[in-house]
Amino acid sequence: MRTLITISFCIIFTIVKTYAQNISGVWHGIAKTPDNKEILFVFLFEKNQETYNSTMAVPTFNVSGIKPKATTFKDGKLIVDGSNIGIKYEGIFDETTQQIKGSYTEGGNVLTLILKKGNPEMAKINRPQEPIKPYPYYEEQVIFENAEAGNKLSGTFTKPNENGKYPVVILISGSGRHDRDGSIPTHKPFLVLSDYLTRQGIAVLRYDDRGFGESTGDFSKATTADFAQDVLSAVSFLKSREDIDTKRIGLIGHSEGGIIAPLVANQTSDISFIVTLAATGIPGSEVSVMQSKSLRPFPVPDEASFEQNVRESIKIASSNDDISKKRKALTEHNYSYLAPVLKSLGATDENISKFIEKETESVLKPWNTYFFNYNPADEFEKLSIPMLSLNGSKDTQVNATINQNAIRNALIKGGNKNYKVIELENLNHLFQECKTGNINEYKDIEQTISPIALKEISNWILEIIRIK
Repeated sequence: MRTLITISFCIIFTIVKTYAQNISGVWHGIAKTPDNKEILFVFLFEKNQETYNSTMAVPTFNVSGIKPKATTFKDGKLIVDGSNIGIKYEGIFDETTQQIKGSYTEGGNVLTLILKKGNPEMAKINRPQEPIKPYPYYEEQVIFENAEAGNKLSGTFTKPNENGKYPVVILISGSGRHDRDGSIPTHKPFLVLSDYLTRQGIAVLRYDDRGFGESTGDFSKATTADFAQDVLSAVSFLKSREDIDTKRIGLIGHSEGGIIAPLVANQTSDISFIVTLAATGIPGSEVSVMQSKSLRPFPVPDEASFEQNVRESIKIASSNDDISKKRKALTEHNYSYLAPVLKSLGATDENISKFIEKETESVLKPWNTYFFNYNPADEFEKLSIPMLSLNGSKDTQVNATINQNAIRNALIKGGNKNYKVIELENLNHLFQECKTGNINEYKDIEQTISPIALKEISNWILEIIRIK
């Protein structure tokens, strides 16, 4: 009898110990992608009575301050609900190993991720272009509001130390969630660009994307047009300042930011010039087709058939049909083409089903359906203000020749006489001097932005504001 009681007590004690485990603190883990690349994730869990708050960082991509919608830990199961930013983590606490074993989901990708308590060991990365405090200029942390959307956007404003009214630029990030520094694979390009321009006498405003970092809002439901409204709110904020020359407010947009910029400028008379960096000039549907081919992580037996499949998916998703009808048609289409391809690569029926479900939902997100139907050439054609377009010749994400030809033709058609379209040799999508231009090369390059690109941007802006 005593033995049974003792055993029962031990079992109860173990269960209570497991499920009462407090996971507060820092946890980290490394996930491997299908092509064997390693991604480091770091979570900070803070207990708030019966629930948790969490903050996530991805040091591999130099991203931090990600705040998931909700975090729960109950009966040994951890769920990090990042539906507001398009991610999810589910794991089970293992009492024996003191680890959380689970999976990380983002878009159509599911990665095994085992978390261990404590800070990860980080190798020091040399980034000589990143400025070190104290800076030789004024820096201010600011918050401004997009009242219509109910977003509070948090950012950093910099300007020269001397009193006066300064020309200013707003930095607009590319697709995906970005903080104010434009953090991407171990680099902070917007921090470097901001520092460089401020030292040249140009004030800069950069901010965390809505629903990311310290900014509020729902990133997952936003479109390119919504992000343009955030920029317009930034313009209104700058106009309220006494240290800004309101007749010399400019926009610098990278990648998607480069097609947001003309969308903003055509809705207000307050923008006096635009700089686009790696912007597209062709319809979003065509960009998506090109990128699906050039950035695809798996082989296909027939390229022509693959392209036809992608075009059909885009046609369905960008139609005016209701969402349920599009979801049904897109699911059927994906099964008819993708299932055999994935099966040939050794995927199980269960994984194929999960992949197609997530792929279907991803394509139907508001951002995608808007982007498929958006042709930035229409907006570039309307521009009458000065514009500089820079693209790198080795950009594998945005083809410089095709897109700059479209931008140039749109500007000419619209009668714009004050523009420059320049393709910079041997620079990639981030404007780094590179060998291949491939995405996996970004983090290995010491340089954050080529001095050639920095000089082109600053010299052109200084020339424009002198004329004005």
